[in-house]
Amino acid sequence: MPIKPVKITFIGAGSTVFAKNLMGDILSYPELADCQLCLYDIDAERLATSEVVARRVAGVLGVHPAIASTTDRERALSEADYVISMVQVAGYRPGTVTDFEVPKRFGLRQTIADTLGIGGILRAVRTIPVLLEFCRDMERLCPQALHLNYVNPMAMNVWALRRASPVTTIGLCHSVQGTAHQLAHDLGIPPEEIDYLAAGINHMAFYLKLERGGEDLYPALRRVVAEGRVPDWNRVRYEMFLRLGYFVTESSEHFSEYVPWFIKRDRPDLIERFNIPLDEYIRRCEEQLAGWNSLKAELEAGDQPLEVHRSLEYGSQIIHSCVTGQPRVVYGNVPNGGLISNLPAEACVEVPCLVDRNGVQPVKVGALPPHLAALMQTNINVQALTVEAVLTGKREHLYHAAMLDPHTGAELDLDQIWALVDALTEAHGDWIPSSLR
Repeated sequence: MPIKPVKITFIGAGSTVFAKNLMGDILSYPELADCQLCLYDIDAERLATSEVVARRVAGVLGVHPAIASTTDRERALSEADYVISMVQVAGYRPGTVTDFEVPKRFGLRQTIADTLGIGGILRAVRTIPVLLEFCRDMERLCPQALHLNYVNPMAMNVWALRRASPVTTIGLCHSVQGTAHQLAHDLGIPPEEIDYLAAGINHMAFYLKLERGGEDLYPALRRVVAEGRVPDWNRVRYEMFLRLGYFVTESSEHFSEYVPWFIKRDRPDLIERFNIPLDEYIRRCEEQLAGWNSLKAELEAGDQPLEVHRSLEYGSQIIHSCVTGQPRVVYGNVPNGGLISNLPAEACVEVPCLVDRNGVQPVKVGALPPHLAALMQTNINVQALTVEAVLTGKREHLYHAAMLDPHTGAELDLDQIWALVDALTEAHGDWIPSSLR
């Protein structure tokens, strides 16, 4: 009996550029070249563009998957083997713009606002209920499917989904492998020659080991600082490396808003010294919208070749290993349960995971250096209270989450924090669950 090709469903496939990269990764594996790609989105126009891209990608690679697109979520999820989520609830407008503009009225500035901080909290409040709807459908339509989540705020989303649904979810990010490539560039060595072990929470994991052929690379990174070779866009992370002794896996613009030390309204010198790009995500969203419009125009003209390159994303590697049994190690966001012994058991942690025909198997790391665990706990507090608010409908925990957020608490007093939460939930309106409005 012939083996049925695996069905891979993209939820939020209208994220055309990101979907293109993942589809190219998947279809470049011969064992997955005949898969079923099912693209789902609520935006029919963007979905149609993504379907054209999918067919162009397949053509460039010379493969023949079964490609379908639909605005019917039940059809998309029915009998899926793998489900990839990449949605942005409330979109750039009004969602992201609101998360930036309302806090500005209170004097609170942000860089990315999608993972932690007041922006991350409100994004979680909008996003978790929608992801839970997807998982409820998966429980009925494809209960054995593996859910690959790319949606931020990563840790809060995965924490809530694994607590509230039996669907197996792994959160995927490119920060660990992406930063390893950046450090290889700074050190002038090929990325494939770096050996590393990283662990922590999403966007705040650290390289516990960073080596080349058994040689510790941290002294070489210190020479990068001593010789004045720190890239301008990476000053925050190198500063934290000098202070903590370990290098963090997420970007300087992200990290600057996870701690209370860099973005201060009465210290513009810090913004300049550490080259912190305020409102950076707004700029990126505008670029992404322009990129989508440009891609759409190129596809409609039909006179430009479509380039397909393998990305650093883990999604295709996980699917390929599960299907073929080829063992790989990736980094995933999963429930802790003792994987990192000095972080809460219920927290969502980012650790190495072995993947083969048995699925995703997280690796136990043990105890982190105590100062790193303490720093992560300041972010875990916010994640825990936000998840609690969304899953229980207790609005008071939104205030508590914002009170304990390191950046928010460093800039605003208690009255301002509570007023900001009220202003944001009112501004987001129906995007906020009724129990939290």
